[in-house]
Amino acid sequence: MPQNSAAVLPAPYADLVVRDADYTAPAAGELVIRNRAVAVNPLDEIKQSTGDLMYKWLPHPAVLGEDVAGDVVEIGPGVTGFHVGDRVVAYAVGMEKGRNHTAEGGFQLYSVVEAQLTARIPDDLAFEDVVVLPLAISTAASALFQKDQLGLDHPTAGGHHPAPRQSVLVWGGSTSVGSNAIQLAVAAGYRVVTTASPHNHDRMRALGAEHVVDYRSPSAVSDLLTLLDDQTVAGIFAVGTGSAEPCLTIAIATGARRLCLASPSVSMSTLPRRRSLLALSRFGLQMASRVAPLMVRSRLRGIRTRFVWGSSLMTNEVGPMLWNDFLPKALADRSYVTAPRAEVVGTGLQSIQPALDAVREGASATKFVVLL
Repeated sequence: MPQNSAAVLPAPYADLVVRDADYTAPAAGELVIRNRAVAVNPLDEIKQSTGDLMYKWLPHPAVLGEDVAGDVVEIGPGVTGFHVGDRVVAYAVGMEKGRNHTAEGGFQLYSVVEAQLTARIPDDLAFEDVVVLPLAISTAASALFQKDQLGLDHPTAGGHHPAPRQSVLVWGGSTSVGSNAIQLAVAAGYRVVTTASPHNHDRMRALGAEHVVDYRSPSAVSDLLTLLDDQTVAGIFAVGTGSAEPCLTIAIATGARRLCLASPSVSMSTLPRRRSLLALSRFGLQMASRVAPLMVRSRLRGIRTRFVWGSSLMTNEVGPMLWNDFLPKALADRSYVTAPRAEVVGTGLQSIQPALDAVREGASATKFVVLL
């Protein structure tokens, strides 16, 4: 049996500790992969920094991590389409409710993953490049295509679409989620308008965005309204802290009926990495003062506004559509770009904690990756 190790969160607010871990065989519908690269996400850092504010159901010690890429080493009953030795990328869901929180975490050498959330990758695609995708692309797909979110048409790998008849606004295009939302919306046949810092504008156009606006510009909202004038706006996806309010204004002005939110209105990075009732109370009051008026305004205007959770595609048709049908083909024919850019910050499980520290410091159009 393979010898497993994991970077474990031993207690709230603690640093990760590398220790031996059990190897778990796959159940029906599952695979075990030997991770060759993992990426870190703000959710991992938030869980470490805020204790039980998020993922209250996750016990300690905990194995965090959602983005994994590596080789298939064992296949569970009923799984088809995969073979031992396949190179894959997968969305590890051990942090979610009702999962095996230890075996299905990403920050370890061997992870159990759902076959329906796993995609084969080409031999010449580096693990460190493709591992930036799982949580980001899953969140973007859930927002764009789930019927209870924007409900857009599904994408086609390498497909050729007629001239787009409808537009989608993605506020926050240079984020991990935004970069994937742009590509998915374009692959589904929509015209995409997005926002980003000026130094990322060319990168956004390369991903398929037709127009890019500087989100920090005082005229950002009016500029976007000009670009969307006389367009049918199929939906608006707000990514990033502070994006909800301007996106709602645009939805009202353009007649868009659906607005999806990926980020809270107040950044959790403002919370100290320790237990502080005062800081939590202040954060809660700020959230309530921002979210409640937003939701009331949305309802009064007849706009369906909802937050998205990346793992929700596990329970509907969007998961298999994305991971089993679209992504393997799109990666194989190079019609899909692995974005954002991967920055390798170390090798070995001991490098994951410095990567989390780097996430807390912030990054633009970059995801931090550790090789295993």
